Amino acid sequence: MYTAQITIMPLAELLDPQGKAVNEALHNLSLQSIKDVRIGKHINLSIEAPNKEVAFEIADIACKKILYNAVMESYTIKIIE
Repeated sequence: MYTAQITIMPLAELLDPQGKAVNEALHNLSLQSIKDVRIGKHINLSIEAPNKEVAFEIADIACKKILYNAVMESYTIKIIE
């Protein structure tokens, strides 16, 4: 059994309105040293697979088919035993 930890983030070249709103709120709380906020999603999948490579492939297929939007987001996958 493996756990796929998937992080999905908005593409760097796209505006992140939620991150911008949080960044402004942090500045209003006198936290001006925070220069940028990007908000994404973290997803854990429990995967039954014979090895890490197959678990990664399954997680990658899940990302490509349903979990992320290729036009607006990127993703990373970390497999843990």
